[in-house]
Amino acid sequence: MKNKNNKRFYLISVISCLVVSFSCHHNDQSKKDHLIFRYNEHSNIATLDPAFASNPQLIWPTNQIFNSLVQLDDQLAIKPDIAKSWHYNDSTLTYTFNLREDVFFHKSKVFAKIYKDSTRRATAYDFEYSFKRLLDEKVAARGRWVLNNVERFYAKNNSTFVIQLKRPFPAFLGLLSMRFCSVVPREAIDYYGNNFRSNPIGTGPFAMKLWEENVKLVLRKNPLYFEKDEKGEQLPYLEAVAITFLPDKQSEFLQFVQGKLDFISGLDNSYKDDLITRKGKLQKKYEHQFNMLKSPYLNTEYLGFFMGSNSSEIQSKKIRKAVNYGFNRDEMITYLRNGIGIPAMHGFIPKGLPGFNKIEGFTYQPIKAKKLVNQYIEESGNKNPSIVIGTNSQYLDLCEYIQRELENVGIKVIIDVVPPSSLRQLKSSGELDVFRASWIADYPDAENYLSLFYGKNFTPNGPNYTHFKNKFYDSLYVKSLSILDIERRKLVYEQMDSIIINEAPVVPLYYDMAVRFVNKNVSGLGINPQNFLVLKRVKKNN
Repeated sequence: MKNKNNKRFYLISVISCLVVSFSCHHNDQSKKDHLIFRYNEHSNIATLDPAFASNPQLIWPTNQIFNSLVQLDDQLAIKPDIAKSWHYNDSTLTYTFNLREDVFFHKSKVFAKIYKDSTRRATAYDFEYSFKRLLDEKVAARGRWVLNNVERFYAKNNSTFVIQLKRPFPAFLGLLSMRFCSVVPREAIDYYGNNFRSNPIGTGPFAMKLWEENVKLVLRKNPLYFEKDEKGEQLPYLEAVAITFLPDKQSEFLQFVQGKLDFISGLDNSYKDDLITRKGKLQKKYEHQFNMLKSPYLNTEYLGFFMGSNSSEIQSKKIRKAVNYGFNRDEMITYLRNGIGIPAMHGFIPKGLPGFNKIEGFTYQPIKAKKLVNQYIEESGNKNPSIVIGTNSQYLDLCEYIQRELENVGIKVIIDVVPPSSLRQLKSSGELDVFRASWIADYPDAENYLSLFYGKNFTPNGPNYTHFKNKFYDSLYVKSLSILDIERRKLVYEQMDSIIINEAPVVPLYYDMAVRFVNKNVSGLGINPQNFLVLKRVKKNN
């Protein structure tokens, strides 16, 4: 194991040399050619095909390689990407996108074999192909679902792409910003087949250069990239992006402190107390070395009750509410999360989305919790109410805290620690009475969160893991889909969130925060509520 680790550290130290060597024959190039942004991906990367980019470790690199019709800024506002403008006809439910004419695919041999040049322009017909591929059952794309509400789509000409919806869906434009909806060239798919996963060709600011799986991934600046900054300078500023794959977060942190990585994202228990104070501030010893960035993160951490359970405790609204009232969320965030996170006391919708902070949720009320437990005991005859919480080891400390707190109000808690993959399966199949879970927004609309409680979305065919069902809630959900005005839609969202609080199929724990630690010589690396990594405007000082 020691030799393996030494090998990994050695590989990290030589990545800069590897990248620089790609351009060493250009002796007259500027210093920018040697600017490399380095980060580590401890969860590894399984594919660079955007049709399968369903989690952050896949979204981050594919975000550098590909473009979609639209994109989101750091405030989650929808902005043009390859589509320079669009029009929506609400009578026909049709979007018409007008595409840029200066977008070209990365240079590649797949084009040189067919055309005079090693690239070609990306057109509306490429989006037509890419969307058809997304729906192709043989491809089995993870992102197929983003087109569930689409009736048809087609290229009207090279520069015009049309999408018609089956039904109104106000959040649709947000879905189109997802990496699933990236444009890919048919020639590359035909040439590489399944190996497109490791030979991606897109239109993004960076192109694939080198990938040694589980060791390193190097992306190189795309000289054909179409976006420019406010001064007319072509993006990106960086010459390359180098990604390593150290699986150990403590090792990742040490590499960052030593200046061998340019940033790290998130906090791990192995180093959080060394890095930040209890109040969520950067420790003074690091203030000269790097900056700390924080933002609301579209992620609600929660406990879910499986409403299909035969357990009398789970079926009892009194017990479900007692759990919600029975622990101190403020204390939990302060001592277990070092202040990183917002106590979830306003419903299920997280901070950063319309509908947040409009309703009163659960606060710490142990006397009320005890009263509810005693009422349950009197009604059921069960003198020893207990629940079993399924979780993975990463969140064991949170669950143990809740365990201690709930025992003080009369609820025995057993914690079942299972591997993440098993937890997902057990949660999906309804085999856990209570489960710890996260819901990270796929797109920036509260509908994404409220769909978890729609009666027709039961797992495994939808995201309703709790199997919550309420006729009035379902009617409001359907109603919200036809309201285009966000202010009117917000009012319906608030009604739905109030029902969730009243019926208590979940225990909201906290609304997460994205946190990044960035070396002082890095500028232009912002932060956003989806924690996307956007590197096209990043600069590094010498």
